[in-house]
Amino acid sequence: MMKRLPEILAPAGDMTCLQAALDAGADAVYLGLDTLNMRRLATRNFTRASLPEASQRCRARGVRLYLTLNTIIYEHELPELEAVLRGAAPWIDAAIVADWAAVEACKRHRVPLHISTQMSCSNSAAARFLKAQGASRIVLARECTLKEVAEITRSAEIEIETFVHGAICVAVSGRCLLSHDAYGCSSSRGECHQPCRREFLIHEVREGDNANAAFRVTPHTVLSARDLCSLPFVDQLVTAGVAALKIEGRARNPEYVKATVAAYRAAVSAVADGTFSPALAERLTAACAAVYHREFGCGLFHGRPGTGQFTNTDENQATSKKLHVGIVLNYYPKARMVQIQIQDQPIALGDALAIHGPTTGVVELAVTALRREDEVCVRAERGTWVTLPCESRVRINDKVFVVRAASAAYRTDTDRTVDARPEERACRP
Repeated sequence: MMKRLPEILAPAGDMTCLQAALDAGADAVYLGLDTLNMRRLATRNFTRASLPEASQRCRARGVRLYLTLNTIIYEHELPELEAVLRGAAPWIDAAIVADWAAVEACKRHRVPLHISTQMSCSNSAAARFLKAQGASRIVLARECTLKEVAEITRSAEIEIETFVHGAICVAVSGRCLLSHDAYGCSSSRGECHQPCRREFLIHEVREGDNANAAFRVTPHTVLSARDLCSLPFVDQLVTAGVAALKIEGRARNPEYVKATVAAYRAAVSAVADGTFSPALAERLTAACAAVYHREFGCGLFHGRPGTGQFTNTDENQATSKKLHVGIVLNYYPKARMVQIQIQDQPIALGDALAIHGPTTGVVELAVTALRREDEVCVRAERGTWVTLPCESRVRINDKVFVVRAASAAYRTDTDRTVDARPEERACRP
């Protein structure tokens, strides 16, 4: 008999990402406020003022909302913890916690609590103990193999969640001191500056005239772990009985959220109806590869240490790039047309566009026609406005991007030629 299908749990760094997650089919969303969470340095975070709207959007779709309170908490922050939980309690379905003070506070405020991977729960005995302390779900340590995930899920008698996609810390489940030692900014406080992602030199430490040897580490990302991608074996995770498949990425962009959530939604649905296959997994992985990522790996699911665990480069491996075009000036719902102000990159017939906005989420469309008043165009230049067909509703001031293959993303205006008829020319100022 098919086990209950796992929840697809999506990250949301801002309202645009949240809407993208909802539109892509997430079952649940997790987010952080501007305090006490592991992405405190992210420029995008929710606030206590914006949390009710985020909650209302989720509830309108029947989607659960979890709040990350997953840093270590110092003595002077206990009143802040109380204030955050008191204000958030009506709007969230659970809090994700990593400090025993947060566990105790959730119990007092009757907020369901999920144990963060930062607590490094890696066996069923620890999971049962945490359940006895009030936890309703455990986010397992990322060191666990597939076999161990299945064993813990079977014997722990509590919901088990596991990360399936996104960035992996060199310390895997946290407690890294690199950023703290290098910059005085602790990763356990959501302030990591990611020195592990950078290039290293080894210097000789010895007195003497010839003691000046230095070597560049190759590959330079000797401490930089590959991004996790579990799509090739998502069927095994479903069989293992995990309650939730968690996608990392609260600091990543809306198109990443949309692409990854849609891919895992499709993969789990295929497992449910018996159509999951290596070929489908390959296609879905390619879809995720189009957006920001480092080299993909399988983490430690297939054994410790992982094979090919570290990257050869920290460069973005996305097969597509987005370039800023401009903003939405207007949307005409009856005609299903959008008016765009071209501020940066020109656009032309055949281009792929993405429109981002906090209410819109991510809308993708192809440029099939361009008009400026009565003028039919094949291209729209910087400094002009243009209208084009757009089936989905977008909003004034939404950002517009052109999406191109990574190899072609930065071509110049002269790199593109068009065979324009006399009455079809570029729209110019």
